[in-house]
Amino acid sequence: MSQPIHLVQPAPFPRNRMRRLRQHGWSRRLVAEHRLDASDLIQPLFVLEGRNQREPVPSMPGVERLSVDLLLPVAERAVELGIPALALFPVTPLECKSEGGEEAWNDDNLMCRAIRAIKRAFPEIGLVGDVALDPYTTHGQDGLVRDGVILNDETIVALVRQATCLAAAGCDVVAPSDMMDGRIGAIRAGLDEAGFENTLICSYAAKYASAFYGPFRDAVGSARNLGKADKKTYQMDPANTAEALREVALDIAEAADMVMIKPGLPYLDVIRRVKDAFQVPTLAYHVSGEYAMIKAAAERGWLDGEAAMQESLIAFKRAGADAILTYAALETAERLRRGD
Repeated sequence: MSQPIHLVQPAPFPRNRMRRLRQHGWSRRLVAEHRLDASDLIQPLFVLEGRNQREPVPSMPGVERLSVDLLLPVAERAVELGIPALALFPVTPLECKSEGGEEAWNDDNLMCRAIRAIKRAFPEIGLVGDVALDPYTTHGQDGLVRDGVILNDETIVALVRQATCLAAAGCDVVAPSDMMDGRIGAIRAGLDEAGFENTLICSYAAKYASAFYGPFRDAVGSARNLGKADKKTYQMDPANTAEALREVALDIAEAADMVMIKPGLPYLDVIRRVKDAFQVPTLAYHVSGEYAMIKAAAERGWLDGEAAMQESLIAFKRAGADAILTYAALETAERLRRGD
C-alpha cells in the first residue's frame, strides 16, 4: 500500500493588511482617529499702540504686532474661517510700565481699548485676556517684587483688579498665566462680586519655566525688562509631571472653567495625564519658540513647514487637548478650508 502524500502548505500571507485602509485618501479620512478643525484653534495677537501701525516680530516669521484698528480685519477673517476665539497680549509702552504694574487695571489701557473695539465689531468672537503683570512691570516679572522676592498674596490682589478690569471691558475669558498660588479662587470671587459671574476663567494651570518663551517675550517687550532674571520660583520645573496634576486639581477646586498646559509639544505627556485624570476642558499653548522653530527650519528648506505645523497641531489633539492656542491658527484654518 502506498503511503499518503502530505503536501507542505506555504505559510499563509497575512490576512490582516494594515495598508488596505491607507491606500486611498477617502479611506484614510474615514478612519482617522483624530481631526483638527478651525473650531479647535485660538489665535494669539499682539496689540500695539497707535493707528495703522504694524511691526513684524523678527523671531516669529509671519507674526506682527498690530494697532487696534488693524486687529479688526484679522478678527473678521477669524470669524469667516470659524476660529472661535482670539487671545490678546499688549505691547505696553515703556512710559506706561511701573514697578507695581498699575497700568494693568487702567480701564483705558491698550488691552481694554482692543477688547471694546473688537467686541463692537464682532460680538460673536470670544476674547481671551491674559492676566499677569509682566507686560506692565519695569522688572518683567509676572508678580510684584520686594527685595528680589516675587510676592504671592500681594500679587493676587493686583491680579483680581486686572481680571475685573478686563471683564468690564468685555473680555469673555480671563486667563491667569502668572502661576501665583490661590489666584484662581480669588479671581473667581472678585469677578462674582463685581457682577461678572459668567466670565470664564482659563487657568494656565501647568505653566513651565521654559526656554521656549523667548520670542514671545521679544514680541511684548518684556525680555529687556526681565534681563537675565528667570521665573523659576513660581513657574514649574520641566522635570515634574505629578506636580502638574496637583496644580490642575487645585485650580479646578478653585473654580477654573478650563485649564491650560504651556508649553505644548515638549509636554504632550502632561496634557494626556491631565485629560485622563480630570476630564475637564484642557487647552494646549503651542508657544512662540515651538512656532518659531518650525518657521525657521522651513525658511531654510530643512522641512516642509506646512506639513510640520499640521503634524504638530494634530499631536495636541492626539494627546487630549480640546483647543490649541497657536500663532498658526489663521494659516491652519485657511489650509483646512482648502482641504490641504
